[in-house]
Amino acid sequence: MTRNGNVMLTAARPQPGAEVVADIVCKRVLSAAAIPRHVVFRRVAVARIGRTSSRSSTSTTSNNCSKMTTMFGDRSLIYADKLEHHTLNTSTLCNSSSQPSMSASSSLSQPRIAIVGGGPGGLVVLVTLHKRGIPATLYEREPSSDSRAHMGGMLDLEWESGQRAFRDNGLEDEFIKHSRAGDAEEGRLCGKDAIPLLHRKKEKPVDNDLRNSRPEIDRRWDHTLVSVRPLEHGQHELTFSNGLVTVVDILIGADGANSRVRPLVSAAVPQYHGVTGAEISIPPEVVALPENRDIDEAIGLGSLFACEAGKMFGTQRNGNGRVRAYLWHRAPLEWKLPNDPKEAKRILKELYFDWAPWMLKFIDIADEQAMYTRPLFFLPVGHRWEHKPGVTLIGDAAHLMSPFSGSGANLAMLDGLELGLVLADVVSKGLGGEAREAAIAEWEEKMLTRGEEVAAKTVKSLEACLHPGAPRTMIERFKEMVSQEKEGSRQVQQE
Repeated sequence: MTRNGNVMLTAARPQPGAEVVADIVCKRVLSAAAIPRHVVFRRVAVARIGRTSSRSSTSTTSNNCSKMTTMFGDRSLIYADKLEHHTLNTSTLCNSSSQPSMSASSSLSQPRIAIVGGGPGGLVVLVTLHKRGIPATLYEREPSSDSRAHMGGMLDLEWESGQRAFRDNGLEDEFIKHSRAGDAEEGRLCGKDAIPLLHRKKEKPVDNDLRNSRPEIDRRWDHTLVSVRPLEHGQHELTFSNGLVTVVDILIGADGANSRVRPLVSAAVPQYHGVTGAEISIPPEVVALPENRDIDEAIGLGSLFACEAGKMFGTQRNGNGRVRAYLWHRAPLEWKLPNDPKEAKRILKELYFDWAPWMLKFIDIADEQAMYTRPLFFLPVGHRWEHKPGVTLIGDAAHLMSPFSGSGANLAMLDGLELGLVLADVVSKGLGGEAREAAIAEWEEKMLTRGEEVAAKTVKSLEACLHPGAPRTMIERFKEMVSQEKEGSRQVQQE
């Protein structure tokens, strides 16, 4: 907590064997939410169970590859401006003894709510509840602001999902303040020769109207819960690696791909897409060098997607000037970048030996301290569960998918908003446990149906981009999505 009461948070979620981090706009958004000390966060130490080294870590839809669904539709893109890294030290947190005890007995009208996972979805649930006077505790852990400062990409937020989570919580102005429009509107599609086959650039929205935009934020993740024990009447006992044990009435699993809450409701586990690759990047000061002008000009101000021969080389320019690239290809899960950066670069150059010269140069000058293996995982399309009292899931924990739709964060934030509104409604009305569980079950069905639809589209986009017929199949897929989006907009207008 800073002197003026701003919350500085670095939150995290685990991926299957991953140690992946990017930034999240928590300080300003949560500051605007004005969350008082007694309902903020408890620090939870994390035990890294079953982790691999960061060099060979895996990644999921939460690792934000460049945005791929509406780049060339009739929507513009707005990216977040340069963001700071925010660290929440032990001294800045409320002493747990000064917070309401989660282990104290609850009343029917005031259930004890625990949110596990401090990613976008978990944060939105917390803010949504707080804004409506419903207390809850979010359990999270943040690493040092320097430990993984160069990892992760951008998130594009849609009007009816990610942006709505801000609007409905009175945070739209705060969000607009930290978005950057115009320069990041640019997007290019091409083959391995890097000659643009589609090139789109739009003007900055007038009067901050983001109705047809997808602004961007960065984020952090890396949270682990040790164990959960079901009790009677839908209650659950949570145990964390620092020895904290607490009992809750409502447990919300917002803990990502490798969720420790998911087994309470579903036996589903993340499946490998058969697609892996590397995340590499170039620091701003290196991009700006005159000898690297060819790279700077080729990628443009926004994003570029080069797909051909079952491979993809995608780039994005981040708000702080760092240029990030994702190199995806089909390979067994065992494929990993060597620990030696020079050997890793050699392998990547062999994979892309006949691609555009500036792409090979990108690999040559990439930051050797920021090279990561990125396999892609997903939950089965149509993943569902029979409602279990006292527990539910949101975001990747519920409907993990690859980044080939740019929808993961949007779905997570919409999940968090809707669940928060449902809980706030039943709690404010003083409804009992049975009515509360019925409301959550009804919302789950809606959420899972939506997730199934988006997951199916995401698989289709991935296959189009990594198809032997790309870039033709990729362009056809983009045109199909643009047509579907326009038709959807037309139907909404008619209604």
